[in-house]
Formats: sequence, C-alpha cells, structure tokens
Amino acid sequence: MELRQLEYSVAVAEERNFTRAAERVHISQSGVSAQIRQLERDLGTELFGRSARGVTLTAAGEAALTHARAALAAAEAIGQAVGEVAEVLRGRLTVGMVTGCTLTPLFDALAAFHRTHPGVELSLVEGHSLQLLDAVRSGTVDVALVGTATASPEGLEALPVVAERLVVAVPPSHPLARRKRVTLRDVCEHPLVCMPPGTGLRAVFDRACAARNLRPSVTLQASAPEAVADLAARGLAVAVLSASTVGTDGERLVARTIDDAEDLAYLTLAWRPSPSPATRTLLHHARPAFA
Repeated sequence: MELRQLEYSVAVAEERNFTRAAERVHISQSGVSAQIRQLERDLGTELFGRSARGVTLTAAGEAALTHARAALAAAEAIGQAVGEVAEVLRGRLTVGMVTGCTLTPLFDALAAFHRTHPGVELSLVEGHSLQLLDAVRSGTVDVALVGTATASPEGLEALPVVAERLVVAVPPSHPLARRKRVTLRDVCEHPLVCMPPGTGLRAVFDRACAARNLRPSVTLQASAPEAVADLAARGLAVAVLSASTVGTDGERLVARTIDDAEDLAYLTLAWRPSPSPATRTLLHHARPAFA
C-alpha cells in the first residue's frame, strides 16, 4: 500500500469519476485505474463500484476513506513538522470565509503570512458558516472565518473577532424607523429579508424567535449582508442584520437594535485542536490583525 494509491482513491471518491480524479492528481486515467486496482488486490476487496452511470464507493470503500484521508493528513503533517524545525513551512493551507464577508483583517493576515512563508500554497474558499465549520471539522479546511451563534463552535478552537446584537434595518419612511424601542414581535409583523439558514445571524434570529413562539415571515433571503441591506433599502422587506453589516448611510436605512433579542451574533475564526504548523503561523498573524 502506497500513499499515492491512497491519494488516488480519495480523489476518485470525492470526484465520483476516474477522469476528473486523474485531472486532479495530474496523471493519466489509466494510471489512476491501475493503481487503485493494485490497492484493491492488496486489500482483497473492491473499494469502488464501477458502472456506466458512474463510480460509487462500496461498503469497504466507505470504511477505508476516512483512514485514507487521515493517513494523507498525517504524511503531510510529518513534512510540515520537519519543515518547521528547519524554520521552513511548506504544503497547503486552506482558509474558509463566510460568503459576502468584507472584513479585511483576514486578508491582511493572509498577506503577512504569504510574505513570510511563500512556499505554502494558499487556498481561499467561501461558503455558509455551517458548511465551513463542517469542513474545518473534517479537515478539508484548516481555519475559517464564520458567523456563529456562540463564541466557541462545538469541538473547535475559536477566536471571536466581532460580537454584536441583532438590529432591524428599514428605510427612514418605514414605521419601525420612528420607534425608539423595537421588539421581536414588532419585527415579525412585517415581511422579512434575512441571511439564509446555515449562517450565524440567521441562527441567532431563529433561536430568539423560537424562544418566544414567534413565526417570522421570511420572504426574501440573500447570502451577502450588502444584498440583504439593499433589498430592505428598496422597501421590499424589513432586514434583520447586525449593526456593522447595515452600513452608515442613514439616508437609505435606519437601524434599530431589537430590544429583546439579547444573544450576540459572532464572527469567529475557528480551527481544529492541535492545528498544523501553517495554521498556527497564520493565527499568529491573524491575532494582531483583528486586534
């Protein structure tokens, strides 16, 4: 059993296609097929079901996949650990960022990291917060900037960088703009535009409504806070956001803190316990950048 065979097997399992897997690992399809056949002979069982409709994992393949990923991660960690002793970081670092985030300190930290460790291949991916947290837990993302309903996501280390109350954002002519005190019940009397499920802001809002047996009418959803604010500014619905995502243009939108939504919405850097040397180094740059 060789590491390259495990790498090819993981590629086929994730791509569900031998041709795409071969392109990903930069060898011919016949080479990938031959190495996986050899691995299956060594293990005495088939890892993949092959048909005209595509490639599927067998039960044995499902059982092997987790261990194959762990073995590849361990091999990469060995190389990084040796490189760290020699004061040279190398390998890959995948950073996740919640869709629509414009918090530039993360980019400052990435730039500082790249200047000091140009040998590390950086990758930046976007997604919903829950997707990114699952990716961090599974090891496909090393560290992610996500929106959360708690300061510390379960099973992960975390650095909260923003903690804010929920606000309602409406045009100046809207009835809620003339109120000094706005409650969740007031908000739920109007059609709403919100971030989608899977985001930290939405989780905090849904949890606050559920605690008061309120059923909000979310008629519009957008992944980027700027889009949510724009829809509200055009009078299409009442926006639920955090203060920093509304913006400062008082001519377009008026923000009112939702009085009885007391839980905070967090923007948090999250990573696995026992991070890789590259992740630790990025965090070293990120802490002063966010401070």
